[in-house]
Order: sequence, then structure tokens, then C-alpha cells
Amino acid sequence: MSLTDFRTLGRSGLVVSPLVLGTMTFGTPVWGSDDASSRSIFDAYRSAGGNFIDTADVYSGGRSEEMIGQFIADSGSRDELVLATKFGFNAKPGNPHAGGNGAKNIHRALEGSLRRLKTDYIDLYWMHVWDGVTPIEEIMQTLGDLVRAGKIRYFAFSDMPAWVAAKAGTMACERRIPGPIAMQLEYSLVARDIEREHLPVAHEFGMALMPWSPLAGGFLSGKYEPADTVQKGRLSGANPFGNSKFTPANWATLAVLRNIAREQNVTVSQAALAWVTARPGVTATLVGAHNIAQLQDNITALKVVLTATHIASLNEVSAINPGFSGSLTSSAIRRMIFGGHTVRGWGEP
Repeated sequence: MSLTDFRTLGRSGLVVSPLVLGTMTFGTPVWGSDDASSRSIFDAYRSAGGNFIDTADVYSGGRSEEMIGQFIADSGSRDELVLATKFGFNAKPGNPHAGGNGAKNIHRALEGSLRRLKTDYIDLYWMHVWDGVTPIEEIMQTLGDLVRAGKIRYFAFSDMPAWVAAKAGTMACERRIPGPIAMQLEYSLVARDIEREHLPVAHEFGMALMPWSPLAGGFLSGKYEPADTVQKGRLSGANPFGNSKFTPANWATLAVLRNIAREQNVTVSQAALAWVTARPGVTATLVGAHNIAQLQDNITALKVVLTATHIASLNEVSAINPGFSGSLTSSAIRRMIFGGHTVRGWGEP
């Protein structure tokens, strides 16, 4: 594959590259990229044929959106790009209406994003996080109205329970109204729990899966060792993961991944990305980069094709407990149901 191996995002007409340029690092020089480096990364991604840019209103306090807006304006590439941003997290502590999924905040957040991005519409507007209180009906009404008004073209959900996406998908189908076209969730060799509920929901309602942190915050880049987990990158300091990635099971997965990368003569991160981009339901995968070298490493991963044996080894070492829902689709249960036969459902391998 390459960045120009375009595909539609879910059951929609939105055409995107297989790797999405995540820009959370833009405008955060302490642990991300300064203005010059960010522009170089943006230009390199575009030069390689990429067309999908992802940001959020809270990244770098809005600075990420401002930079992306300027880069796009300078390059005159607005019509060529799929521009995605997000609402949901609070931008003004102390004001409950500066966050959440309610109509008041969605309109406030969108107007701010449009201004910073120097555009009059957003291609893909993400609910950044489920707030746990706003009715799904209100979210669907508000986002649907914005689609009809032309301020956004599509919308999607990030970091929410599977039932939220299922209810939204059901409403969209039954009422013939716009619905979410994708899910953005953490997914990697060491974070596979979404396979229990989220992936079946996405398949049922035609939503694409867009994994974030496919390298587990850098854990799957191979830079960490069990005996030395300090001064190595994001997982060494303040980050959303803490030290949660440093578990015996994850080290075992990393060991197998390292061996496979060595056998295929690729980097550890390329092998990890090759696994996740080939997973069923994955349409586009978010990648971030601090520099051009990291971006090029990620793009080159699209050319890596793991062998069936390697995939089986990775699937086995990283396997999760299927839980109650997953156990219901096991071959043993199906044989009990279908008189000793294992029956495959539509779309199952």
C-alpha cells in the first residue's frame, strides 16, 4: 500500500488515505513539534500523497488548529484534503458549557474551530469523548442539523461505549438521518479490548475503525526495555497511559514483535503498524510524528506485508479474553446451536 491507496471511510463517500496525520504534537515543542518542524511534517505527508488531517480544538490549546489552518491556506490545498477536528473536552476550566456533548458546546466549539482552521466547513467532525450525560438524541439532532446546514460534511464518534454508537447507528437507520461513519479508539497489539463489542457494532452499522495510538504511545516502537523504562519517550513522563503498558503480557507481545521485525528486515514500529492496518474493519490509522524520520518510518510501514505465520503468532501472543459476548460466537457454541456444524456469519473470515 501507499498513502494514495484511497478508500472510503465506512459506509460513506468520504475518500481517505490509509494513514491519517495526527497533529496532537503540533504546537507543543516540549514533547511535540515546533512550528517549523510541524510544517515540515505536514508538507512531507502531503508530498507523499496523504489527504487526511486530524486535529482537535484542545490540542495545544487551539494552536494545532491554527497551524493546520495556516498550512492549508498557504498550500491552497483545502479542496484536496479531508480535514477532521473534534469537540468534547473542556477548553475553559470552571465553565461546564465549554465542554461536553450538548448542543450549546457543540456550536461554540465548532465556531471556534472554523475560525482557527480558516475554513467555512469541516469534512469530519468528531465527538472527542462521550460525556456520559447528554442524550444521544440531542447529539444526533445537533450534528445532523450541522450536516444539513453545510457546516460539517460528516460526523463520527471517538472514545465512547459501544452501546452509544449502536444507539446512534440504529437511530440513523430507522429515521433515515445522518449517522456516525466511523469510530476512533485506541487499538494496537497491546490494546485489543475493543474487539469484544466495538468492532461488531462498527461492522453492523458500516462504521470505519480509525485506531489511535497504534504504537501504544511508543511502546511498540521497540525503544523500551523491561530493565530500562525511563528517559525513553512519552511513556517515561506525564502521559495518558502512565506505566500501564509495562506489563508482563505486553513485554511478551513486544518480544514476539521484535523477532518478526528482525525476520522481515523492518523496524519494530513498522511491523506493529502493518499488523493494525491489516485488521478487519480498520480503514485509516492515526499516526503522529515528532520529525520527518518518524513520519517516513510510518509511511514505509504501508509496504510491509506480514506473513500468515507471523500474523498468527502476533494474534496468539496478544490475544485477549473474549469475555461473555465474544464467547457467544465461539465455534464450540455455534456447533451446539447448529447441530455439530460451525456456521460462519456474513463477513466473517
